[in-house]
Amino acid sequence: MSEFTFTHQKHYINGRPHRSGSETFTTYNPSTGTPIAQVYTATPEDIDLAISTSLSAFKTWSKTPPIERSRILLRAVALLRSRNDLIAKVETLDTGKAFFETSTVDVATGADVLEYMAGLGMAMGEGKTIQLRESAWVYTRKEPLGVCVGIGAWNYPIQIALWKCAPALAAGNTFIFKPSEVTPLSAYILAQILTEAGLPPGVFNLVHGLGSVGAVLCADPRVAKVSFTGQPSTGIAVYTAAAKTLKLVTLELGGKSPFIVLPDADLDAAVDACVTANFASSGQVCTNGTRVFVHADIFDRFERLLVHKVKTGVRAGDPMDRDVNFGPVVSKQHYEKVLNYIRHGINEDKATLLLGGVEKPSSLRAPFTSGYYITPTVFTDCNDTMRIVREEIFGPVACLLRFSSVEEAIARANDTELGLAAGVFTRDLNMAHKVMAEVHAGICWINTWGESPAQMPVGGWGYSGVGFENGAEALRQFVKNKSVLVENGEVVPAFAKL
Repeated sequence: MSEFTFTHQKHYINGRPHRSGSETFTTYNPSTGTPIAQVYTATPEDIDLAISTSLSAFKTWSKTPPIERSRILLRAVALLRSRNDLIAKVETLDTGKAFFETSTVDVATGADVLEYMAGLGMAMGEGKTIQLRESAWVYTRKEPLGVCVGIGAWNYPIQIALWKCAPALAAGNTFIFKPSEVTPLSAYILAQILTEAGLPPGVFNLVHGLGSVGAVLCADPRVAKVSFTGQPSTGIAVYTAAAKTLKLVTLELGGKSPFIVLPDADLDAAVDACVTANFASSGQVCTNGTRVFVHADIFDRFERLLVHKVKTGVRAGDPMDRDVNFGPVVSKQHYEKVLNYIRHGINEDKATLLLGGVEKPSSLRAPFTSGYYITPTVFTDCNDTMRIVREEIFGPVACLLRFSSVEEAIARANDTELGLAAGVFTRDLNMAHKVMAEVHAGICWINTWGESPAQMPVGGWGYSGVGFENGAEALRQFVKNKSVLVENGEVVPAFAKL
């Protein structure tokens, strides 16, 4: 597998490529706006085949010893890492993200999670015993759920696929993945790699399509769990559909996260982290710290240093160029959405445009001038009522907000229905822990931003989600508990004492 071609992208069902219908949709290279591939849309028959083969495979995969399952997954980890750069090129082609990023983050962090879950999965046979009395005790078992479904987002395609399937497969479930129709290409590579590693047919199935395909999967009573990443409104729809058959759900949704800089912070470190928290992946990261709260005493210095570091450190251009670290946003539709927010910030919110705006980066040359590039944009003189401050833009747009006290910063940080991430920068660790204890967010950082290692549970509060991905908590959300009471003595009839 030295190169990948995607002229016509098929599904992957029961261990092999599959298609039945002829309807397709087009996926585009966002750095040039040109088509990449035609992708087949799953028919009702395709979806039924994916579920039925997953059900059949579950009978044997769930009974496979955990150590055997782990060995297969670890072989897949080795294959992913050996093909890191090839897969990263596909991610860059499909998402527009710089190869600088996809080659060091996307595949690597996904493989890390698969490796971590493969290790945890070897303990799947462990339960506990509870002595009730001399002749009786209780023991517990952890058993897989059944057929699980993952619905991916377009910003980290292969990473999200691995974050979702790794705990499910390690726990003995079978898995059906529907990638985003915007960035579907790398999921097919993952399916091939899992088969090559020895995963039995039907244990991992892949179907493509728009939201309607995901809706059918969510509604099917044969599916035991759905894990979804996307915007809150769609997550609520997934939750509602799953509730009708009491499916378990994991939802990783949006954020409008506070990035708090206290007056004693290491200013260089805080600004570097702010650049990452707003402009990595062209701002298309759900945990981005886009509400940048900076103490009044250091606000002007922070502002000047941020402008300098963005101008000198963010380099737009050909995403395949290793010197480029900033690519386009993912699609024409999303490009227009982000530009509309920027226009609103200028014209309606009346925020001060410190950097960027609606023009494309001046460094671009053909054919990338036709791509969906947005100049890194910073608004200052912002307040909490502005639309650009309150709504998730999901693009390279930062909003700077001035505060005077820690209590004020915490109160304003919590003034949102979203609660995905938060961070604080200060040399006073006691104060840092106080802030972290008070902010309403599920993923938090002190003096850093953005790292989500395999061992760290990640999940949001409020409208930012339900449940966890990564960490031991993720594996536990793909199993169900069974308690067994064993009586080894004389059984006394229930009514004997009456």
